[in-house]
Amino acid sequence: MLTRNPFAELAAFVPPAIMQTYIVAMILMVAGGTLFDIMHKKSAKYFFDHWRNAKNKGTRQVGGGEMVSLAIQTAGVEILTSGEFCSAQRRIAHLLTMYGFSLYVVTTVIMVFAYPTPATPTPAILPALWYIGALMVCLGGYWFWFFIRADVAAEGNSPFRIVHADLFVVSLLASVTLGLIWAFVQTAGSKASANVFLALYLLATTVLFGSIPWSKFSHMFFKPAAAFQKRLEQANGSRRNLPAPAERPEVYASARRRPQNY
Repeated sequence: MLTRNPFAELAAFVPPAIMQTYIVAMILMVAGGTLFDIMHKKSAKYFFDHWRNAKNKGTRQVGGGEMVSLAIQTAGVEILTSGEFCSAQRRIAHLLTMYGFSLYVVTTVIMVFAYPTPATPTPAILPALWYIGALMVCLGGYWFWFFIRADVAAEGNSPFRIVHADLFVVSLLASVTLGLIWAFVQTAGSKASANVFLALYLLATTVLFGSIPWSKFSHMFFKPAAAFQKRLEQANGSRRNLPAPAERPEVYASARRRPQNY
C-alpha cells in the first residue's frame, strides 16, 4: 500500500488532465485568496506603513548585509524551527504539521504531473513520502486539536467545539484524513466506497484551499514577514507598538498599599 501511487490508480476512471487541472485550480485559489485577503484586510498597507514608521524611528541604519543576515536568522528560527513558540509541545505539533503538509503537497504534485498513470511507474519513495507526510499532519494536527488548543487545555471546553477560527485546521485535517482513507479503501479494492471517500476528499480539499479569505491559511505567509519585521525593529532600535513593561512586583505592591488620596 505504501508504495502505490493512489493518483495513478485513479487514472483508470479520471483522465490525468482533469486531476492536473484541479491542482492548478487549487494553486490559483491559494494565490487569489491570499491576494484578496491582503486587499480586504489591508494587511500589506499596515505592514508597509509600520515598516516605514519603524525605519523613521530607528536609531541606526540597517545595511544590506545585516538585513540579509536578519532574513537568514528569521528563516532559521521562526520559519524552519518555529522558534516563536515557547511551549515545546506546541512547537513539535506545529513542526509535524508544517513539514508533513509540505511533504504531502509536494509529493502530490509530483505524482499527479510526472507519474499520472500506471504506464509510467512511480518511484516507490514518492508514495511512501506522501503517506508519511499525511500521517505527520494527522499526528501534529490531532495532537494540537485534542490536547494543546487553549480552549481545550486551559479553559476545559470540549475538543469537539468548533468556531470560525478553526476553519483552517478542521479543513486541513479533514482533507488529509479523507485522503488517507480514500487511498486505503482504493487499495482494498472497494470501488463504491473509494468513490464516496474520493468525493469527500475533494470536497474537503476544495474547502481548505478555497476558504483562504475566511480562514487562517494565509497566516503562513504573513508570519515570516512579521517575524522579519520584528528582528529589523530590534536591530535598528525603533520602539515596537507593544505595551510598556510591567512594573516590578515590589513597586506595584507598595503602590497598591498607598492611600487613595496619595
